[in-house]
Amino acid sequence: MLKKRIIPCLDVRDGRVVKGINFVDIKDAGDPVELAKFYDQEGADELIFLDITASHEKRDTMIEVVKQTAKQVFIPFTVGGGIKSIDDMRNILRAGADKVSINTPAILNKKLITEGAKIFGSQCIVVAIDAKKNENGNYEAYINGGRVNTGLEVISWAKEVEACGAGEILLTSMDCDGTKDGYDLELTRLVSEAVSIPVIASGGVGNLEHLYEGLVEGKAQAALAASIFHYGTYSIREGKQYLIDKGVDIRW
Repeated sequence: MLKKRIIPCLDVRDGRVVKGINFVDIKDAGDPVELAKFYDQEGADELIFLDITASHEKRDTMIEVVKQTAKQVFIPFTVGGGIKSIDDMRNILRAGADKVSINTPAILNKKLITEGAKIFGSQCIVVAIDAKKNENGNYEAYINGGRVNTGLEVISWAKEVEACGAGEILLTSMDCDGTKDGYDLELTRLVSEAVSIPVIASGGVGNLEHLYEGLVEGKAQAALAASIFHYGTYSIREGKQYLIDKGVDIRW
């Protein structure tokens, strides 16, 4: 059984870490390389960088962030946003990232998952799923930064992602994102039970109990959080100690 993980998420825009609510209302949260170095020293298990302005013009900025981060940290880190091809994956990995995360391109071209896994290994390919509950109570996958509803049913898509060769799923609840009300535990549990690859729970953490709920009730393999760590509400070590005290088998 894999030990559970805590993963800070750094949304990067124009070379700065930012944080929003429900994918909007964006606020500055600091320098990505300095934050990454801090989290490495704090005991984070991994890091995830998401380039939220991943136009062609911004890609060079993100490559430089990756290069600088790779010099400063010694834990695995994943980079997502604007990765549309095998060449994009190769460039990010060569810059020092350990994994790449794809969302929109994965849905538009499923072969990208399979080809990426074949060339770089499944462990390098993370598929991000941005999910939102519809009026019928079903979860649908969104693309283009949460702006476009694909109509894809999330559980089915998660199974397909695994079949295509992805090594991990980054599952974000758009309904809960930035609210600090906790993960969507129903969503997290449904996806975690549907696949055998690790699921990273994302969206909504406001306190340490939410981390516990995502890992135990939601059955996620890893808990991702941003605001509670970026703004100093809690430290990584506080989070880990809390989980250990609650009996969770977490990395230390």
